[in-house]
Amino acid sequence: MEIKTRPYDVAETLRTPDEMAAYLEACIEEANGDAAFIAKALGDIARAQGMTEIARQTGLSRESLYKALSGERSPSFDTVLKVISALGLKLSAGVRDEAEVA
Repeated sequence: MEIKTRPYDVAETLRTPDEMAAYLEACIEEANGDAAFIAKALGDIARAQGMTEIARQTGLSRESLYKALSGERSPSFDTVLKVISALGLKLSAGVRDEAEVA
């Protein structure tokens, strides 16, 4: 019997707002300043919620969102803020531990 596999898609596992927020937070921590990596995480979450709906809410086309959130480029901060808002997430800041600064 042949085993068939398919590529893993995290968007298929992100079901609740809490899971999406935790995923984005983990990606931000792992990104090490890589904006494209964070954009890809936002793209994963947007696909989980439905890219058409996110496009409608942001006023951007689906095609431009797919490109901006592909992980191959760094989208504008304006686009990031629109997507975060459309996803029902919020952007916040905190103080890093001294060990993180070093």
